[in-house]
Amino acid sequence: MLKKFDKKDEESGGGSNPFQHLEKSAVLQEARVFNETPINPRKCAHILTKILYLINQGEHMGSVEATEAFFAMTKLFQSNDPTLRRMCYLTIKEMSTIAEDVIIVTSSLTKDMTGKEDNYRGPAVRALCKITDSTMLQAIERYMKQAIVDKVPSVSSSALLSSLHLLKTGFDVVKRWVNEAQEAASSDNIMVQYHALGLLYHIRKNDRLAVSKMVTKFSRQGLKSPFAYCMMIRVATKLLEEDDSSRDSPLFDFIENCMRNKHEMVVYEAASAIVNLPNCTAKELAPAVSVLQLFCSSPKAALRYAAVRTLNKVAMKHPSAVTACNLDLENLVTDSNRSIATLAITTLLKTGSESSIDRLMKQISSFMSEISDEFKVVVVQAISALCQKYPRKHSVMMNFLFTMLREEGGFEYKRAIVECIICIIEDNPESKETGLAHLCEFIEDCEFTVLATRILHLLGREGARTPNPSKYIRFIYNRVILENEEVRAAAVSALAKFGAQNDDMFPSVSVLLKRCMMDDDNEVRDRATFYLNVLEQKQKALNSAYILNGLQVSIPGLERALHHYTLEPSEKPFDLKSVPLSTAPLNEQKSEISPTASAKMPEKVASSRQDIFQEQLSAVPEFKDLGTLFKSSSNPVPLTESETEYVVRCTKHTFANHLVFQFDCTNTLNDQILENVTVQMEPTEGYEVVCCIPAASLSYNQAGICYTLVAPPEDDPTAVACTFSCTLKFTVKDCDPNTGETEEEGYEDEYVLEDVEITVADHIQKVLKPNFSAAWEEVGDTFEKEETFALSSMKTLDEAVNNIVNFLGMQPCERSDKVPENKNSHTLYLAGVFRGGHDLLVRARLALMDSVTMQVTARSKDEVPVDVIMASVG
Repeated sequence: MLKKFDKKDEESGGGSNPFQHLEKSAVLQEARVFNETPINPRKCAHILTKILYLINQGEHMGSVEATEAFFAMTKLFQSNDPTLRRMCYLTIKEMSTIAEDVIIVTSSLTKDMTGKEDNYRGPAVRALCKITDSTMLQAIERYMKQAIVDKVPSVSSSALLSSLHLLKTGFDVVKRWVNEAQEAASSDNIMVQYHALGLLYHIRKNDRLAVSKMVTKFSRQGLKSPFAYCMMIRVATKLLEEDDSSRDSPLFDFIENCMRNKHEMVVYEAASAIVNLPNCTAKELAPAVSVLQLFCSSPKAALRYAAVRTLNKVAMKHPSAVTACNLDLENLVTDSNRSIATLAITTLLKTGSESSIDRLMKQISSFMSEISDEFKVVVVQAISALCQKYPRKHSVMMNFLFTMLREEGGFEYKRAIVECIICIIEDNPESKETGLAHLCEFIEDCEFTVLATRILHLLGREGARTPNPSKYIRFIYNRVILENEEVRAAAVSALAKFGAQNDDMFPSVSVLLKRCMMDDDNEVRDRATFYLNVLEQKQKALNSAYILNGLQVSIPGLERALHHYTLEPSEKPFDLKSVPLSTAPLNEQKSEISPTASAKMPEKVASSRQDIFQEQLSAVPEFKDLGTLFKSSSNPVPLTESETEYVVRCTKHTFANHLVFQFDCTNTLNDQILENVTVQMEPTEGYEVVCCIPAASLSYNQAGICYTLVAPPEDDPTAVACTFSCTLKFTVKDCDPNTGETEEEGYEDEYVLEDVEITVADHIQKVLKPNFSAAWEEVGDTFEKEETFALSSMKTLDEAVNNIVNFLGMQPCERSDKVPENKNSHTLYLAGVFRGGHDLLVRARLALMDSVTMQVTARSKDEVPVDVIMASVG
């Protein structure tokens, strides 16, 4: 037998793997021992162990050699040694997919399954079901039914679990075993009851009513197994989530009653289920939070960890509900288990009052060096959330974060801190200089290229607009001297932004850029040359377009357009308006720092959703002359209920002079096939329907696409809003659901859909202008209009800002969508590009008295976009 190693040896690495240097050919040669008589059980069991080891290590075993070894192994059924027999069962299961003709052992396994040796019966059932396919299932049905209701728990559990696996291949046969599974569900054995309920649920899971009845039945009868209770809680939770009904249902009452169960496992499962239910109110959460509060003082570390981790999750959405547990959480801060202590601190940071922040920060500092980076990231995330909740405490947070930044740590940890400091700088203008100073010190000794370039980009954007921008130049130029080429290139871009933003700094910046023109790296030299040439023109429009705001185009789209331009030479210069725009960057829309976000740079820029649509639409002959796709709506709009016989969703695609409506249609009737499917649209305004492209055929549950092309009104270009009434028209052909045979003759039919609306936002693509004032000057006042409007229905500035942003579909710039507290006036800056490639900027000055008054100023390089904004807002 194998030598036994102590756990101590194992931990110290003293124990070596006895199977480390196995060779497949040698092991298969040894397998010939199986044919010897008398059988040596110990030796044969050892060889079977080697075969199983090789298979589980991923060693490829050919069909022929596996079959030979398998047939040799079948001889071992002559031995009655229990260890060898169980090794045979394991080998049958592992080799069932590799060897051929494995069904030869069916009779031996059936004999063991129905024999008197209980130790053989359970494993024999599992092995038999592994080699049984759907054609043989009926042959063993009688034995499986007997095994499910067997008095021996191990046999019954084996049969139930095997039935669960057989559902994938023989659902119709296994569902006939419901009565036996029902009988097993009333077993006194906790595992048998759990497995029986699992099988019953999987048989009925597609029948919502049957599942609901099953939960109701067992919740009334009561269960002996805590595992079965946990499963019923999960099933009930799933039903509640799907139904999205009120919490007055008996399912919710069942989950709530489970919190009074004698088993801690069931109590926790019920509390966790309630906490994770969507749209849960504070009143519904209260009993679950009370239970978790009790667990916080449990002597078991696992229960304390589960409780504090779940409370931490609750605190993200309902911090007030967890406030009652603050005393218990404070006791856990000194817990010997650092994972529990960290989660307790971060939960307190989310629920604590402003006055307790200083004390909590001191407590965190005491053990930050003892916890792993993963938990340090959790602490940083909690601090980030706290900064948004109590902005006045930013100085305390900033100092703490900077202390953490100077300590040792991995990339994810440092990245989380940097992102958190950047969030504080963006949300609190008064903390900008302190934060930038901390980050400047950090990049002096930063080993992570990604973080150094991120900070340099921030310095270029924010540092250039501080009262004393020259103090940052030293830190930036140090990077040019001391760092790798990626960081040097980012430093050159940052220097150029200082020169573009501040005329008095141009002489100093130009000297530094000239030095950079002698750099070893091509990219650094090219950037320095380009930026210096732009700056020397001393034109604000050029500075804005090429340095401060940059190009707003899709990179894959630019690559395609340039490639197409080189293939078809033309005397016309390349037009950037032919390139699709990039969507607003995600990092501008504030998101929570993800501890698992990958920091790897992509090798190739992935195609965006819009690039994919562009390829799909250009493949339709009727659309190939429409030009570049300008914009696609972000989410498809449902035009039917999801339960109806035909499901239709609409996506709007905007081109320079046309709009394409894409209708994704699904036929949910299995006795019909739809042909020549189109959507007929009737506009209320001056839009003209040009043509409809039908979906040739819609089979059962197969999605199809049809299109409708429309043109905006030419006589009144400002009338961009319109409502279309839609009707789905098609030819119906009846078909046999079983055979799929379709009748030749069909009949015309139609189905009325919801209306589709076109708004001003469908004609404007969001673009981000990091430096709005520079962009405002660049566009100029040639086409500028200003009007004042009263927004009588809006009572707060926040409400007005959100409605304006959503209505116009433009990108808020310089974080102007955030209204400072206790302010009666605010200025909102919006940037976009109007259909046809015309830059469009809007400045909305808002004042709050009894209602909101708004002064709108719009600028563009063309008159139509400005008129559209004024007509739409009016």
